[in-house]
Amino acid sequence: MSEPIPAIPNVLVVEDEMVLRMKAIDIVEDAGFTAIEAVNADEAMTILESRSDISLLFTDIQMPGSLDGLKLAHAVHRRWPEIKILLVSGQVKVTDADKPENSRFFPKPLATKDMISEIQHMIGAGALKIEPLSRAEETLSAENDSLRLLLEQAGIDAKALLAQAGIDAKEREAADKLQQLVLDELHHRIKNTLAIVGAIASQSLRNATSAAHGLEAIDGRLGALGRAHDLLMHVSWSKADLAHTLRGATEPYDQGGGRFRITGPDLKMTSGAVIALAMTVNELCTNTTKFGALSVPNGHVEIVWTVDEAAQRLRLVWSEKNGPPVAPPNRRSFGTRLMGSLGLQLQGHVDLAYETSGFVYTLDVPLSSVV
Repeated sequence: MSEPIPAIPNVLVVEDEMVLRMKAIDIVEDAGFTAIEAVNADEAMTILESRSDISLLFTDIQMPGSLDGLKLAHAVHRRWPEIKILLVSGQVKVTDADKPENSRFFPKPLATKDMISEIQHMIGAGALKIEPLSRAEETLSAENDSLRLLLEQAGIDAKALLAQAGIDAKEREAADKLQQLVLDELHHRIKNTLAIVGAIASQSLRNATSAAHGLEAIDGRLGALGRAHDLLMHVSWSKADLAHTLRGATEPYDQGGGRFRITGPDLKMTSGAVIALAMTVNELCTNTTKFGALSVPNGHVEIVWTVDEAAQRLRLVWSEKNGPPVAPPNRRSFGTRLMGSLGLQLQGHVDLAYETSGFVYTLDVPLSSVV
């Protein structure tokens, strides 16, 4: 009689930023374990209360919701002390006194090799197939170390600039406090952006069929991220219009103009929703240009959204028309994962339909998750 195959331990990944959550999931899977996703602490607690097979909590500290990651970690340690805890952050520096007993902390950007090693040390060797790190990923890890040094130098340079601004001695204490606040926020945003860039690069190279294919994917995704940031800068990082977000994301792919038909009511969106949607639309545009409606002269794409006021939900549909027949992909690529992940990011759901008439992407989310 054969021995039963032991269950693969589960790791609960809690991260509100879509691309960084996908990167964390890759780290968990490369360590040999199964990842379960949550966008915030409230969702994580719901998952933990409904199942008893979580071996490790892998959580970011800065998150929206009723609990941040550190409070979540303490709550989990009190209720489920057998669950190991791994904390990450691009801003907060956690001391031993701050975190639960026997938990570990890593700063962002995450060093992939170190994270894999630590997860395996905390809960075992893992049972899934472990893919060796590519040379490109090792290079990115080394570059992250250099970027940390650059950030430290940026803090020194910023102090010198404030001194050159002619702040009087009597204003020094208030100026120092303001300077520290600005520097802390700057460092947090830069580190978070660097972490996203690193995640995009490593995941684009992860399944690339060639170096040229990987570089093309990285270029397109970083371009989409840059365009989303440009849009947000125009509205001072407050709220961007959904129509402008979609037009900005589709413009580079609108060959000759008029190939995208975008309609829907006025809707202002939060910065997080703008970036997540822009990244997703970039993947949709890339796919339709290569395989879908925009790969042929007469094809076009209709993007229509409606708001159900009674249910307080947003429904957005991307429909490809007059294109070639489409079929589901043979493998679940980073782009496909990203498209599906938007539903989780916005606390709703996504449907990818490979219809004979063309590919259809449907997003259905609570209005509160985007506005």
